[in-house]
Amino acid sequence: MKIELVNRLVMFLTLFVVQVLILNHVHMFGVGTPLLYVYFAVTFRRHFPKWLILVSCFLLGLVIDIFSCTPGLASSVMTLVGLAQAYLIELLIPRDSADDLEVSIKSLGLSKFVVLSGLLTFLYCLVFFALEAFNFFDVLLWLSRSVVSALLTMLLMLAVESVRSR
Repeated sequence: MKIELVNRLVMFLTLFVVQVLILNHVHMFGVGTPLLYVYFAVTFRRHFPKWLILVSCFLLGLVIDIFSCTPGLASSVMTLVGLAQAYLIELLIPRDSADDLEVSIKSLGLSKFVVLSGLLTFLYCLVFFALEAFNFFDVLLWLSRSVVSALLTMLLMLAVESVRSR
């Protein structure tokens, strides 16, 4: 358990630094920004303590908020995604699988990993950009930002996961 917490801390710091220093400055097609730190919430193993998932997701979101000038936005949505992850994983994984099943392509398979991470990423992007705009006057811009950001994030997640699973 201690080594897992150290690994989670290293992932926390790595995703934070990559997001703040590199990915916050990438804007594809003028609408999409990769939000790779959502990967942190996706990869919690099955039956990880829910309170620890919520607290760590909130803290990562808070640190992202501080360095990205989005007060409370990332922390609130990361907390929502951390809450949703604990329940979505139970819906997608068979009940007879191991209690400490790690969420990765290697353990879940490509299709289940893509479904789980895609749902959580799309949920994150929809809520994040809805709260950022705080209105629904330009629905097409909101949807395009959500979809393009979710797709870019998913591509980066799959790239990281392919390197991580080797």
